[in-house]
Amino acid sequence: MTKIILYTTPYCGYCRAAKRLLARKGVAFTEIDVSGDLALRQEMIDRANGGRTVPQVFIDGTHVGGYDELAELERAAKLDPLLAAIEALANASGE
Repeated sequence: MTKIILYTTPYCGYCRAAKRLLARKGVAFTEIDVSGDLALRQEMIDRANGGRTVPQVFIDGTHVGGYDELAELERAAKLDPLLAAIEALANASGE
């Protein structure tokens, strides 16, 4: 299964948009709420190479960026192949 992680806050419109986009794709994701948790926020910043805004999106451990970058992948027709390639690898390894 494709592992998608979103670092979010509940009051972020871009976070809601990213979740809607992924839901339309029918992919499962893990949401990590960083509001009020300094340790999780620092984990996000470290993993995102200094990215402090939410959402921060990771697909199979690779930092994609925020909502704008995720939406750009979708507009460029690159998101579906990325998700399919990762899903194929997961299926081949028996996950």
